Amino acid sequence: MLDVEFAVQKLWEFLREDAYPEDLTSRIVRGVKAEGVVLAKSEGVLAGLRFVVPFLTRLGFTVQANLSDGERFSKGQEIAVIRGDGELLLGVERTVLNLLMRLSGIASATREMVERAKAVNPKVRIAGTRKTTPGLRAFEKYAIEVGGGDPHRFGLYDAVLIKDNHIALLGSVREAVMRARKVASFTKIIEVEVSDLKSALEAVEAGAHAILLDNVGPREAKEVIEEVRRVNGRVIVEVSGGITPDNVVDYALAGPDVISSGYLTHSVSAKDMSLEVKPINVC
Repeated sequence: MLDVEFAVQKLWEFLREDAYPEDLTSRIVRGVKAEGVVLAKSEGVLAGLRFVVPFLTRLGFTVQANLSDGERFSKGQEIAVIRGDGELLLGVERTVLNLLMRLSGIASATREMVERAKAVNPKVRIAGTRKTTPGLRAFEKYAIEVGGGDPHRFGLYDAVLIKDNHIALLGSVREAVMRARKVASFTKIIEVEVSDLKSALEAVEAGAHAILLDNVGPREAKEVIEEVRRVNGRVIVEVSGGITPDNVVDYALAGPDVISSGYLTHSVSAKDMSLEVKPINVC
C-alpha cells in the first residue's frame, strides 16, 4: 500500500504545479472562511481520500471524511466536508478533485473486473501493468489495490519479464531465459511473454517460473494453459492484451492464474466529482 507520508509530499508537488506562487483569481476571496463539500456526480469505488485528508489537515483545514478508500459511493453522495480558509480551499480544489476522480475511476474499474472474473474463476487475480501515467504510478497502483486487484510489477527492478523485444535481440526464448537465470537472483521470478503454444513450452522447458500469454484470444489461451499445466503444473500463467470489463469473463474462463490489464490505467474514465462551497460565519 502507498505510504501516506510519500503521498502527502507528492500532493505538495502537484499543488505547486497548479498554484505556485499563488492562485491569482482566488485572491478576491481573501479573508473569507468557507465550507466545501466533495460531491460525487456518479457512482463508484473511492480511492485517494486516505492521503488527501492528512494533506488538507496540514494546510490548516478541518476535514470530515464520510467514506474510506475502498467503499462504494453513489451519485449525489457527500464524500467529505472541508472547512477553512476560502482562498486556500479554492486553490487546492482542482489538485484534490483531479486525484480523487482519477484514482476512484481506476479503483472502480478494477473492482468491476475483479467481481466479474471471480464470479467464474474464484482463484484468478486481476492485475495492473506498467502502462501508468508518468509521475502517478504509485498512486495508480494503489488505486488498483483498493479496487481488489494486484499491482503487478512496480518497476523493472521487481522481477524479470522477458518480452518480445528481448527475444528479438537474442534469437530465442531459451537463450533469453538462460541468460536471465545467470544475471538475476534466485529470489526474482522469471516470466516470459509468449504468443503461442510453441514459445510457451520453450519457456517452461528453459526454466521460466511464469509465462505471459499476450494478445491471444480466450479459446487459444485455454488450450495453451491446459498444455502448460500438463507439462508443469507449478508454472504461473498470466494472460494480457486488450482485456477489458467486457471480455474479462471469457479470459477468466480460460483458467489463468492472473489476468493483467493496461485498460485499468490507460483507458478508464475518471469518476466525476465537484466541490460545492459556501461561506461560513466565524463567531
